Amino acid sequence: MNKKTVKDIDLKGKKVLVRCDFNVPMDENQNIRDNKRIVAALPTIQYLLDNDCAIILCSHLGRPKGEFKAEYSLKPVAKELEKLLEKEIIMAKDVIGEDAKAKAEVLQKGQILLLENVRFHKEETENDKEFAKQLASMAEIYVSDAFGTTHRAHASTAGVAEFLPAVAGFLIEKELKFLGNAIEDPERPFIAILGGAKVSDKIGVIDSLLEKVDTLIIGGGMAYTFFKAQGYEVGDSICELDKLDLARELMKKAEEKNVKFMLPIDTKIAKAEAPEGESKTVKYNEIPSGWEGFDIGKETIKLFIEELKNAKTVFWNGPLGLFEVEQFAEGTNEIAKALAEIGCITIVGGGDSSAALKKAGVEDKMTHISTGGGASLEFLEGKNLPGIECLLS
Repeated sequence: MNKKTVKDIDLKGKKVLVRCDFNVPMDENQNIRDNKRIVAALPTIQYLLDNDCAIILCSHLGRPKGEFKAEYSLKPVAKELEKLLEKEIIMAKDVIGEDAKAKAEVLQKGQILLLENVRFHKEETENDKEFAKQLASMAEIYVSDAFGTTHRAHASTAGVAEFLPAVAGFLIEKELKFLGNAIEDPERPFIAILGGAKVSDKIGVIDSLLEKVDTLIIGGGMAYTFFKAQGYEVGDSICELDKLDLARELMKKAEEKNVKFMLPIDTKIAKAEAPEGESKTVKYNEIPSGWEGFDIGKETIKLFIEELKNAKTVFWNGPLGLFEVEQFAEGTNEIAKALAEIGCITIVGGGDSSAALKKAGVEDKMTHISTGGGASLEFLEGKNLPGIECLLS
C-alpha cells in the first residue's frame, strides 16, 4: 500500500498536527508503567524538529467516554516526552478550547505543544466534522502516526484529513511495510500462529490467512473449538458451540488450499474452578470432564518448533495458553524463544503477544512488533482502515 510519508512532502518550517498513540499503561499514582508507545513516536517527532516544524501532538488515553477525567490526563506523557527529548513540552489545558488555540497560534519553529486527551470530547469518537475542522485549523499539515487507532474513523485519526494534507509518520510507514509484505509478497515458507481465546475473534483473519500462508498453527483457547468440531470431548475448556460448523469449514478450506493446518497434539489441563492448583498433561482427545485446557503440552511445543524451523516469514498473534499464570506460560514462552533463534522474518501482532514476548525476554529479537493488535488483524484481513485510507497516495 503506497501512502505518502513525512519524507514525501515539503514541511520545512510548517505547523504540523501529529496523531500519536500515547495510550500507555499507568499505575494508580499516574506513573507510566511502560513508555514503549511514547518511544515509538520519537523518530517522527525528531524528523519534524530537524525540519524546523512547530509540532502539535494529540492522542487519546484510556476511555474517559467524552468527559474530562483527571486520571486520563496526558500530563504524565508530557513529562515523559520532556525526559526523552530533553526538551520543553508545552501542555495545553484542553483540545480545541481557548488555551489550546492560543498556544497553537504562537507556537514557534522547534517548539512542541501537546493537546489534552482527545477523548475528553465525545465528538472525537463520533468523528464530528466541526470538531475535526477546529482541530485541523491549528495546523498546516497532518501526520498520522498512531497505527493502533487507524481502524477507527475518529476525528483525530481520519476526520482531520478532510481539512489538511495528510501523510504517514515513520511508525505507520514501518507497519505498512512489514504487514503489507506479509500479505502481498512474503518470503516462503510463510507460517502464521494464531492463539487467544475465541475463534470468533479471529474468523476474518483465519479466512484471509488461509489464502496466503503455507502453514497455519492454532493454539490457545480457540483450539478446543476445533477439537470439538472434530467430535472430541474438551471437558470444561473454552469452546464456542455456535462456531463448530465454521471451524469445520475453515479446516476444509485449509485442505482445499493445501495449507498445513496444525492443532495441538497434547494439552496441559487443570480443574476449571482452580487453574492455579494441580495440573497435568493429556492428549488433545483425552480431556476429562471437570478439567480445562490452559496451555499446549510439551509434545506440541516440539512439533510446532520443528515446523517453525522451516519458516522464512512468521506472523504471530495471540498467546498459546494462559501465559499470565506461570504453570501455563511454557507453551507461549518456548515458542517465543524458538522464534528468536530461528532467524526468519518475525512479525508479531500487538497486545497480549507483545506482553508475552516481553515476559520471555525476547522482545528485541523480533523483526517487527505491531503497535496495533486490532488494526493489524483488520489490515491482514484486507479491510480498509479509515486512518490509512485518508492519507495521500
